[in-house]
Amino acid sequence: MSLADELLNDFEDGDDEAIENEVKTEIKTEPMDEGESSEVFKVPFPVEGSSKIKEGLTSVREVAKLWDSDRLKNIKEQVETYAMKTRKSEDLKGSVETDSEYQLIVEANNVSVDIDNEIGIIHKFVKEKYSKRFPELESLVLNPQEYLYTVRELGNDVDKVKNSEVLSQFLTQATIMVVSVTASATQGVMLTEEELDSIEEACTLAQDLNLLKMRIFEYVESRMNLFVPNLSSIVGSNTAAKLMGSAGGLTNLSRMPSCYVLMVGKEKKTHLGLSQTSVKPHTGHIYYCPVVQEAPPDLRSKMARLVANKATIAARIDSLHAYPDGCEGRRLREEIEKKLDKLQEPPPVKAVKPLPAPIDVPGKKRGGRRVRKMKERMAVTDFRKAANRMTFGEFEEDLYQDDLGYTRGQIGKGGAGRIRKVTVDEKTRVRLSKNLQKEVARQNSYAAGGQTTVKRQVAGTASSVAFTPLQGLEIVNPHAAENSQAKAGNKYFSKLLSFKNVKS
Repeated sequence: MSLADELLNDFEDGDDEAIENEVKTEIKTEPMDEGESSEVFKVPFPVEGSSKIKEGLTSVREVAKLWDSDRLKNIKEQVETYAMKTRKSEDLKGSVETDSEYQLIVEANNVSVDIDNEIGIIHKFVKEKYSKRFPELESLVLNPQEYLYTVRELGNDVDKVKNSEVLSQFLTQATIMVVSVTASATQGVMLTEEELDSIEEACTLAQDLNLLKMRIFEYVESRMNLFVPNLSSIVGSNTAAKLMGSAGGLTNLSRMPSCYVLMVGKEKKTHLGLSQTSVKPHTGHIYYCPVVQEAPPDLRSKMARLVANKATIAARIDSLHAYPDGCEGRRLREEIEKKLDKLQEPPPVKAVKPLPAPIDVPGKKRGGRRVRKMKERMAVTDFRKAANRMTFGEFEEDLYQDDLGYTRGQIGKGGAGRIRKVTVDEKTRVRLSKNLQKEVARQNSYAAGGQTTVKRQVAGTASSVAFTPLQGLEIVNPHAAENSQAKAGNKYFSKLLSFKNVKS
């Protein structure tokens, strides 16, 4: 053994001794006073063997006493009496809680719960007795009712499982096959006649209780459509009876908000950690109604909240005795089913859509002299236009062998030969008045010659000698244009003209 193992063992031994010392110091050996109750030693959780039936019992009547009780007999008689009566919704007046039949329904609903507990007690009694003959059966057939039917059918003859027609009515073929194979190799012993009689009596009592429970459910279902037709249309007659019984009546149920209706009938947690089935939070009678249990498990909580909302509305409608035919409850039930279908729909397929056309907002156009000059500098020249222009139906010459298809377009094939042409934007062009146009025309007429280049902004090569194709050299009067314009303007309204003859 290594040094590390020895140290670990010493550490563990020390922990055990410390724990024993702590336990010894916590245990008090002082005697209990006379006034102290023995409840101090009550076990807060069930221990092994506490759930078993006491040994030495010969009859099931010693543990199952509900069948012989006066309470159950009274309820059976009242159920049979009221079941033969036919009542209409018009007979209900005032509060529902004051009706005697409604009180019977609440009591019968509570008795049905007691019947289930009684069947569980009988099931334990039969298991204790029949485990002597077929101990493996309780692990193969888990349902209490099916177990009791199977025990009553088999008895001591466990080999007739495969050929029994009664068992095939409530057991599946796979279960019958497993029970048959296990029965052939069981180590149980034969039961005596007294034990078989007690088991037979217990199974018969359980079947009678189950039939009574079914009869109570049928009666409650038929009367729930009379008292709460709209609520029964949503959650069912059984759940409606449980809600009314737990809430203390229809009036109290109608005054509750939907969040409280959802919690009606909630089971309390024991916080002991010994329960075989975990208790889900926020699960009352609404959660276990058929319309919620039909939904997928991941949607049941959401459906329970939705059903609680609609059930609250239906309970308030029934408390006012409105819609006695239950049409409003059926409408609310349809809304719940549509909502469930909507929640179960698959998400829509994302379609690949093209991008929308971009919104080209026209930019702000700046004006002014600088902008016009810039546009003139950046305008496409005639040289570039000629390079981009091609002649149709003409083979171009390849100038470079490594760059096929390169061409210069219309460059060198005619044209004015001007490299850059002044482009004027017509939108920003200055509008000249008529007087200004005349002044510009007069200034341009001096370019014909005969004027000095000092005062006039004309080219120095301008001359008064003009070349004509017919007469050769010709001297032109540059002021002739001005004289003709002056003569044309000397008319009636000219300032230079006056009256020829003036009579005094």
